[in-house]
Amino acid sequence: MSYTKLNRSAATLTKNRTEGSVSPFSGMCATCVDGCIGMCEIGKSAYRGSEVLYPQPFGIITAASEKDYPVDLSHFTVLGTAVGAHGVKADPDHATFEKVSVATKIGVNKDIKLKVPFIVPGMGSTNVAKQNWKGLAIGVAISGGILTIGENVCAMDEDSVIENGRVVRSPDMENRIKWFQEWADGYGDVVVQSNVEDTRLKVQEYVIEKLGVETVELKWGQGAKDIGGEVKIKKLAKAQELKRRGYIVLPDPEDPHIIKAFERGAFKEFERHSRLGMVEFDSFMARAEELRAAGAKRVFLKTGAYRPADLARAVKYASKAKLDLLTVDGAGGGTGMSPWRMMNEWGVPGVELWSLTYEYCRKLDEKGEFVPDLCFAGGITFEDQIYKALALGAPYVKAIGMARGPLAAAMVGKTIGKRIAEDQIPVYVERFGSKKEEIFVTASDLKNEYGDRFEEIPTGALGVTGYFTRLNQGLRQLMAGNRKFNLSLIERNDIASLTREAADISKIPYVMDVDQEEVEEILNS
Repeated sequence: MSYTKLNRSAATLTKNRTEGSVSPFSGMCATCVDGCIGMCEIGKSAYRGSEVLYPQPFGIITAASEKDYPVDLSHFTVLGTAVGAHGVKADPDHATFEKVSVATKIGVNKDIKLKVPFIVPGMGSTNVAKQNWKGLAIGVAISGGILTIGENVCAMDEDSVIENGRVVRSPDMENRIKWFQEWADGYGDVVVQSNVEDTRLKVQEYVIEKLGVETVELKWGQGAKDIGGEVKIKKLAKAQELKRRGYIVLPDPEDPHIIKAFERGAFKEFERHSRLGMVEFDSFMARAEELRAAGAKRVFLKTGAYRPADLARAVKYASKAKLDLLTVDGAGGGTGMSPWRMMNEWGVPGVELWSLTYEYCRKLDEKGEFVPDLCFAGGITFEDQIYKALALGAPYVKAIGMARGPLAAAMVGKTIGKRIAEDQIPVYVERFGSKKEEIFVTASDLKNEYGDRFEEIPTGALGVTGYFTRLNQGLRQLMAGNRKFNLSLIERNDIASLTREAADISKIPYVMDVDQEEVEEILNS
């Protein structure tokens, strides 16, 4: 069995000529014919080179791996019980699913209150994030979740003011923070991330000192790739400015030969690349203290799908620094311009990575060492996956990270809003009505809650609140079936492995082995 699709993908706008007859180990057509115009990745690479490394069309998409990993969250099942209730009175009139609470608290001092256990991890300077940020920010704020502003925002902002190598103003960053803060009501938080270039520009110091940000996140990486962030630049002047701001820009926008090639249309986009971060214990601890000294009330860390030793470093360093949250992001997904084959073939997948994280935290816990709150991320989109991930990491996991799902909801909401304004509502949507109050199911409640201010809520935000409302209720229903009426009551034995391989990886018992002692006790009573 092959877990990978090679040499053709909608993500790279490529396909095989002989789609029904493809070599499983190379991905090439079984017969590669002289005269083919090159529809596959090899053929397209022949004339577009490194452009074909990245998902396309850049700027209006998010992308995730097509790899069919040997084990994923579908290899677990959520158990249920007909006995008792935890968190409410065990009575049919009390133990109803709407009584379930999915609220949680995060941080060393548990001073971030969440209405929903959802964190939108760092989405930075990519066009697709920027173009949908207002809806995303307001939607997450209203829902009571956490929104993370990712890397490179200030340096990519053409209106940023940078003096003596330090950012002193960024309108884009100001708006991203403001849209969240203006709609937050004491729940959730807006977090600002930092990579190598951001750290050099003192971005986190800027947002703490000037923009009222209380929580910042150190970033080692993400599940989509093990290199720095990339974007594409269509303007020569901007490519040159980004090089001056310290980025790697390819090809060199200051080379006269490259400038001429760009001007005559030989290529249409430059690539901007971030540098690789270098993790070292002493500098990590020093940076955490620098941020606290600058006024940060909370410090997070996000790590990617690196090898187990790096995961152990993340857990241990977060413990030593007494960080407020550690996000662990499994391989396979992304919201930016991650190299396509890297996204498919790099990193430790979610179930394996999260299982290792639990084991490492358990070992620290047994030694009496501080265990930071955890967030698991990596391709999670629906309530059943949320429940399973919370159970896999219980009791340490307090929230689930999701980026592509909320962004998709914001994009759909925005698009429907445009169609309403243009009076061109698609038939699929029009059956629900012609006004946003009719189409968006959360609109009536929000209009009642916010009054005249409701008109300021963009339809992208309505999309996010609708999506989160669905996840909220679905999660509560699953919890009620397991008789767990509070998020903190979720345990690892709330789920079972459906395959022996999943059981071996996760140490979650195989479904046929669950409750064996209790079964014997019942049968022999």
